Amino acid sequence: MTVLPRLLFGDNQFFGVNHMSEERARAQAMRFSTTRSMIDVLEAAYDEGIRAFMCTTHERIAEICQHVREHPAQYADFQFYPCMPYGVKYANAVTEHGLIGALKRFLPTEGVLGALVKGGFAVATRDVKGIGELLIDAEMKMFHGLNTPVIFLQNLVTDLLLGLGMHEALRIFAEHVRRRYQAEPGYITMNLPRLLDVLDALGLDNPIVCANINKAGFRMCGGIAAYEKAIATRRFQPIAMSVMASGAIPPREALEYVCAQPNIRSIVFGASGRANIRETRALVQELSRRAPHPLQAVAA
Repeated sequence: MTVLPRLLFGDNQFFGVNHMSEERARAQAMRFSTTRSMIDVLEAAYDEGIRAFMCTTHERIAEICQHVREHPAQYADFQFYPCMPYGVKYANAVTEHGLIGALKRFLPTEGVLGALVKGGFAVATRDVKGIGELLIDAEMKMFHGLNTPVIFLQNLVTDLLLGLGMHEALRIFAEHVRRRYQAEPGYITMNLPRLLDVLDALGLDNPIVCANINKAGFRMCGGIAAYEKAIATRRFQPIAMSVMASGAIPPREALEYVCAQPNIRSIVFGASGRANIRETRALVQELSRRAPHPLQAVAA
């Protein structure tokens, strides 16, 4: 079983994602308009002891992946936690190239002919398993040769599959990630209680699940009480995101709440500079020591 690090560094700030403030989102997008600006912040996080980068499969992440591949000694123990799919990328590709053209555009370089044949057949026969596996491989292409111990399905797809009742697709994702990439599957959701029920029914034991967990109940479908009960009583590995509710909760107050919840394995956070990274790491380290339950240690 993968030992999850206590802190995961996220990438929302790099791509202008802020669920509370469009103005702040635009300012962040402008600040990180170059790959070098993103790498500088990642290196600051690395210097502060954070070794895990939870990122979307945005096309610009491929440039970061290439930089890490080109400097293996500098990033010897660096881990990527890919989150797929990046929906905008596919929507734009389908609009421009059509469904088959979009699939071909994102095919992995390994076994192109076989992938083409498999992809064409899958689309023609509506083979969900074949399409799903092909798209996972396409998304993972940019991470070739890098350490990816956990691979996540974005809430965009996770919650859509929940709503449509296409639960078997969640198992297909898990099996393919384990078999092809020797990685643990993870799921991102906005409806933690419902997802846990479905994963239990599928027989997916002790799954890694990332969800909004914050004092304000921000984007927590089912309510805070249901989340707190699930975290305390259900068998799964919780990862908390949006802990500060996109800036609505002050850092100490936000982290005090999250660190007080039993069994939370990891906390995802984003930051635009070294000072914020250092402050968050120090707060989590301090508050985790106070917690009345065992937690993964913050990297020294």
